Amino acid sequence: MTSQRDATRARLIEAALELFAAQGVTETTTRQIAEVAQVNEVTLFRHFGSKHGLLLAAIEDATVLTQLRTALVEQVQQIGSLEDTLKDYAKNRLQALEQVSEFVRSVVGESGQYPVENRQALGRGLTRVNRYVAEYLAAAIARGHLQARLAPEKLASLLNGMLLGYVAIESTSEFHELWDDRNDFLDNLVDLFLRGAVSPLRKEEKTDLPKVADLPASLTHTILHRAQKLGARDYALAYVLFGAGLTVGEIVNLERVRQIIEPQGHLLQVNDRPVRQVPVNQWIMGKRYGSYTRNPLTQWLKSRKDSLAALFLNQAGEPMTELEAIALWETWTQGMLSPEGQPPMIEQARDTWCVEMLFKGMKLEDLSVLSGLSMTELEPYARRARHKAALEQALRLDMKI
Repeated sequence: MTSQRDATRARLIEAALELFAAQGVTETTTRQIAEVAQVNEVTLFRHFGSKHGLLLAAIEDATVLTQLRTALVEQVQQIGSLEDTLKDYAKNRLQALEQVSEFVRSVVGESGQYPVENRQALGRGLTRVNRYVAEYLAAAIARGHLQARLAPEKLASLLNGMLLGYVAIESTSEFHELWDDRNDFLDNLVDLFLRGAVSPLRKEEKTDLPKVADLPASLTHTILHRAQKLGARDYALAYVLFGAGLTVGEIVNLERVRQIIEPQGHLLQVNDRPVRQVPVNQWIMGKRYGSYTRNPLTQWLKSRKDSLAALFLNQAGEPMTELEAIALWETWTQGMLSPEGQPPMIEQARDTWCVEMLFKGMKLEDLSVLSGLSMTELEPYARRARHKAALEQALRLDMKI
């Protein structure tokens, strides 16, 4: 019965999105949606209460955002110049928005009539898109050895705002002289970003990459606590993120049999080339999370009844993907802000681990072996650890006065 109910709900959302995109929200009736979904109109009201309730569910449906995230992850692997990256992204997004121009027109003209829950859902959706695009732009900027004059999140918000503004203007007005055509708009948009938002790194500045943005202890423990409340799997994943210093890609590829659990230590084997082993720390930012033999990860594994090799599984009992791990992180960190005033990114867990290891006294050469990062890549982490040590020393001296 539950699966049938879910299937009906999914058909209604799909039908609503199809009609909203073709003719806008106002012109779409609940009867039309029910007919396209091949259900009774009463069924629509039973599931969603009203058309605005259905619109809210459609906005919150993660399918479109997941598809965007997947596309951007794939494109990151093929990044060329920043100019090509900007053009490809802007062109693809405009084409996607133009396919739902009637929906954009409705949102622009009628959003003031929407319930506050719908407007909040739109805001959350735009924020998630912005975070995905920020990661995409940051990768392109780093690969091109460029320096951004604004944070990637700010660049992404400006870029997305301009693209949405273009579609809103094109779908609501005629005979303007703002640009010749879409290609003219895209050329000028890319030129603006290349000339005003980024610049080549000076030789002495290239060692500043990657940017280090470790999280404070209070925020780290709050994230772990939130994950713990959501279940053993979430708690174990957060524990490994902060306790082993691995990337998301490395974590989802971990295997149960590729670990050593002893009273003297808990090790995980990363099968990337070169293969390496990493410890799972029982102490994270001054707080102990169990022991080597009994911790959030061992408890998660103990609770499992399957025989799958993957260390982490999704809700369907299948090996977890990077996108699913990132989605869990976003759930744990919802409403949080990092010291930079931005939502915490999952990559910052690794930054936090690297800085903490160096802060505790680990040699740069040894951290390079464990992390898989080169000495040059680790130098910014070393500077951040020295800065953190200097701050702590200054605080101790102040307490003695």
